[in-house]
Amino acid sequence: MAELDGDVLNALIGKMLGDLGGAFSVPTVRIGYRLGLFKALRAADGLTSTELAQRTGLAERYVREWAMAQAANGYIAHDAAAQRFSLSPERAMVFVNEDSPVYLAGAFDLAAAMVDGQDKVEAAFRTGEGVAWGDSAGCLFCAVGAFFRPGYVNDIVQSWLPALDDIVPALERGVRVADIGCGVGFSTLLMARAFPESHFIGYDFHGPSIEQANAHAAAHGLADRVRFETVAAKDIADGDFDLVTMFDCLHDMGDPRGCAAHIRTLLKPDGRWMLVEPIAADTPGANIGNPVSRLYYNASTMICVPTSLAQEVGEALGAQAGEARLSALLSDAGFTRVRRATEGPFNMVLEARP
Repeated sequence: MAELDGDVLNALIGKMLGDLGGAFSVPTVRIGYRLGLFKALRAADGLTSTELAQRTGLAERYVREWAMAQAANGYIAHDAAAQRFSLSPERAMVFVNEDSPVYLAGAFDLAAAMVDGQDKVEAAFRTGEGVAWGDSAGCLFCAVGAFFRPGYVNDIVQSWLPALDDIVPALERGVRVADIGCGVGFSTLLMARAFPESHFIGYDFHGPSIEQANAHAAAHGLADRVRFETVAAKDIADGDFDLVTMFDCLHDMGDPRGCAAHIRTLLKPDGRWMLVEPIAADTPGANIGNPVSRLYYNASTMICVPTSLAQEVGEALGAQAGEARLSALLSDAGFTRVRRATEGPFNMVLEARP
């Protein structure tokens, strides 16, 4: 048996304490988002726990302990002499500004949903079966939609679509767009609002998500140019699309190869497919040590792989498939031109053309 290295052990314990501190913060941070505590702090130069409780209509003793917890987390500032708490503009980007690219309310909700779904995924480890989308936790699809929304708000129209060859002028003139795996419709509606001459159809196999998407379309006055349908990707009967978009969902599908082949038939001869997937290196070992890959591997274990295994074929690409594997899949499906159009810290954007 190898001799223990005390320095290595202590470093590991220190890391684990930091990780556990982050895990323990999930419920208290969610309370801060839900009860408006972060927003109340942002609106003031600094508040005592009594003043914060008064502003939010909450019980002071709970608020005091919550504020100390967030100060210990490093999420808010604490003036020990004045016993006042405050939220800097930088922290407000994470905790208050909902259209900020780093607004993370959805990430904390997603973490809670993964814990909520643990028993079902744990059981699937023993059987090899899947856990269907929407069955893992109470509202996993809500959390996933909220998690991706900030990135979509800041990237789809501003950088991802412009990275495709000549698609923005076409969208401005008016084209037909299919948004496959649209979830609750954030991505579809963002594009529809930006390009009023184009028509959009959002597809998803999860009925409750489509119900929310149609409600969102009506609420934003876009129902005349946007519709949403509950249908699996391989069963979409429409066609003649100038553009197909797919955001962060191909790897969740049971049969991504069959889906890709079907998408090829939905496009016009000069159409294109914009595929957005989690960024990853092509070899698994190269992802180790990357904090983004750490998030994706854990989410993939709890959500992406179980979701795929619950469907036909069950290929279970996982959220770290990598560009080379995805490009080969697209080529096998009949796409002759595949390139990485752009990338960011969390996603890569592939453009595929017939």
